Amino acid sequence: MPNLPFSPEQIAAERLKPEEYEEIVQRLGRHPNKAELGMFGVMWSEHCCYKNSRPLLKQFPTEGDRILVGPGENAGVVDLGDGLQLAFKIESHNHPSAVEPFQGAATGVGGILRDIFTMGARPIALLNSLRFGNLDDSKTQRLFKGVVSGISHYGNCIGVPTVGGEVYFDAAYSENPLVNVMALGLMETQEIVKSGASGIGNPVLYVGSTTGRDGMGGASFASAELTDKSMDDRPAVQVGDPFLEKSLIEACLAAFKTGAVVAAQDMGAAGITCSTSEMAAKGGVGIEFDLDKVPVRESGMVPYEYLLSESQERMLFVAQKGREQELIDIFHRWGLHAVVAGTVIEEPIVRILFKGEIAAEITATALADNTPIYHRELLTEAPEYARKAWEWTADKLPECTAAGIEVQGDFQTWNQILLTLLDTPTIASKRWVYRQYDHQVQNNTVVLPGGADAAVVRLRPLEPCQKEPPQPPLAKGGLQEEEPALTKATLQEEAEAIPLFKKAQGRETAEFSPPLVGAVPPCPPSPGGVIPGVAATVDCNSRYVYLDPYEGAKAVVAEAARNLSCVGAEPIAVTDNLNFGSPEKPVGYWQLASACRGIADACRELKTPVTGGNVSLYNETVDSDGNPQPIYPTPVIGMVGLIPDLTKICGQGWQKKGDLIYVLGIGANSQDELTFFQSANSELKTETPKKSAFATLGGSEYLAAVHGIVAGKPPRINFELERKVQSVCRDGIRSGWVCSAHDAAEGGIAIALAESCISGKLGAEIHLGLNSANVSRWDEVLFGEMGNCIIVSIAPENQGVWEAYLQEHLAKMWQKIGVVGGADSPLRVLSADNLGLIEVGMGDMGDRFYNAIERRIGSV
Repeated sequence: MPNLPFSPEQIAAERLKPEEYEEIVQRLGRHPNKAELGMFGVMWSEHCCYKNSRPLLKQFPTEGDRILVGPGENAGVVDLGDGLQLAFKIESHNHPSAVEPFQGAATGVGGILRDIFTMGARPIALLNSLRFGNLDDSKTQRLFKGVVSGISHYGNCIGVPTVGGEVYFDAAYSENPLVNVMALGLMETQEIVKSGASGIGNPVLYVGSTTGRDGMGGASFASAELTDKSMDDRPAVQVGDPFLEKSLIEACLAAFKTGAVVAAQDMGAAGITCSTSEMAAKGGVGIEFDLDKVPVRESGMVPYEYLLSESQERMLFVAQKGREQELIDIFHRWGLHAVVAGTVIEEPIVRILFKGEIAAEITATALADNTPIYHRELLTEAPEYARKAWEWTADKLPECTAAGIEVQGDFQTWNQILLTLLDTPTIASKRWVYRQYDHQVQNNTVVLPGGADAAVVRLRPLEPCQKEPPQPPLAKGGLQEEEPALTKATLQEEAEAIPLFKKAQGRETAEFSPPLVGAVPPCPPSPGGVIPGVAATVDCNSRYVYLDPYEGAKAVVAEAARNLSCVGAEPIAVTDNLNFGSPEKPVGYWQLASACRGIADACRELKTPVTGGNVSLYNETVDSDGNPQPIYPTPVIGMVGLIPDLTKICGQGWQKKGDLIYVLGIGANSQDELTFFQSANSELKTETPKKSAFATLGGSEYLAAVHGIVAGKPPRINFELERKVQSVCRDGIRSGWVCSAHDAAEGGIAIALAESCISGKLGAEIHLGLNSANVSRWDEVLFGEMGNCIIVSIAPENQGVWEAYLQEHLAKMWQKIGVVGGADSPLRVLSADNLGLIEVGMGDMGDRFYNAIERRIGSV
């Protein structure tokens, strides 16, 4: 192209391809100026326009009886009944956290919270899904500590409890950690606030903090591989102020309640560029915006810097004409900036003014909707790495006996293997993490971090019970104390509790404790005195997805729903965070496309529509030799569920000595190895091959942590059985029969049993119902992984009615496998012929489980 005003290097610096630049020139009918080039660069990035993933996302189910707002807005919104509406969404801040872990993680929290309250919802809870490299590595420890510190700083200061999450450690994330943050909010306004601008002549307000040079081009930075020079991109990392955002929450909610706000948009990725263009495009109008009106924190800024800045805690409003001063006054009372900086215009363009001249002028849809879309060619067969991995079978491991197995020349008992897995950072307690989070602020957290398969939060309507609007803090940056103080009894209960961190994945949820004792609800309960709750979880076994993206992604969705069912919640809807490598590489695109297909199919099977989410591609590191190292494909699923009655929930720990232990989803027709793992047999009709639903060592934590092998085929989900098992578990909890429930996932049945022992501080005696003469691989029995499986405990007096119910609804796909012991009892696992397999004391299990992370990072 002759007479280019920009060199190829300058175009590439904006993360634009040569052919994309040509398309820009064609659309404008001229060459862009520097500011316009930057605007296209950020808006045509994968982070903003989903140019590689949008065709794949269209297959997700997005409609359902409870869906009020689906994909396309700042957050999804679902109807919980009784006038309660929940906004929720998940977002990533991966690349910024790799470069500057504290601020990267902190601003990730701030960004997702703005998505929630922009809808008119008050944030009530946070969850996070984190991935790091090997924890023995010093760089991993630095990233790990920085990210956790950033999350705790922002969440604790702003007063939103961090109630759940997961943490994985794997070498695949050594140079490219993942930081995904999910937020939930309860609608506090009469109408859901949308982002489409309307009303020609209506004023456009800039509100919140000032604009600086921090976060420059963050969207483009997030859409490129990390390299040895990525530290040079530290200016692309934003700097957050949680105290200012606390004020912003209150000011925005107060403004929305006036009815004077027509539309609202968070200034997140791509800042002013994104907010102006998306609001204009969604409304089918244009916006004229004057940069000279924007409050700044640095002098000498040029339009390119204004437009690409991602300074935090900023919003854009469209107000009703004539009522702008009413809104400005609200923000000034909260010590925040608020200025009229633009106008809604009829011509569907974004026109940027600077010093009395037009600095940029682009059709709004060219930036927001009508962006490049790449339909890439999908591999016709699985790539070589997957085909080779699928050739692996358990027969390639050393032979084992009821006593143990030889590992790298040393014989290890199953006791030793169990303790090794409990000491693995991915499986071990994450109390070092969640003890840094304030998980009880707002006084709605029902269970303390550690012992349930999903987080549970009480729902209490806020708006009808507010006698007076909240008042701003006395001094700028002060955090108003809105929640009632914790009682002495509550504090004592927390101090005495030994928090666990949920299950093998490292999911951080909560130890069961009475939620409402000593707390005075500020609002009356629902009719009949029933107080509802919401359960939430984030899940992804990325090793499964790496080995088989389609089946692995289905397993992720199924596990998220299973975790909700284990606390008695009905799964409602999904938000997803798709973390993948480069889609421009055939293998990377195959992983992305296959996983999206799996998510879509699983969500249809479980009737959990997708309300929105986030796509984070190019998560790979290019080393000094130019070799890209992608992460494992990691489609994190955030799922929410409704709990009609908070008195009908349970945790994962045993509750009482003598309670009976059952496993749901595993048949017990005979004493052979096959039927113990027959999760999809003839008792339930299914098109899934029988073998695929058995417990498998393929992709298991045991195979990776003990033998150093990542291979095999991961478990496959039988959705007919999955739905039945989850329904039975929920019904058992709501009927008062089930005292504890915990799904068997990473580490298999043995780890699930150990976690229930540790969480409940009670031992157990387990009889697996397998004759030792018929078992060839005890490691597959103990540590093999599967879907469709939940372990529950039942009070002896309910045995008759419970087993009758199981027989009616699960046919023969259940077993009574043991009894809960006392506090001094070990976890004892025996075969049908009373051959001892595992016998480990509570002290040994607790030491390995609780102290694994502290031992590695040298901190408590």
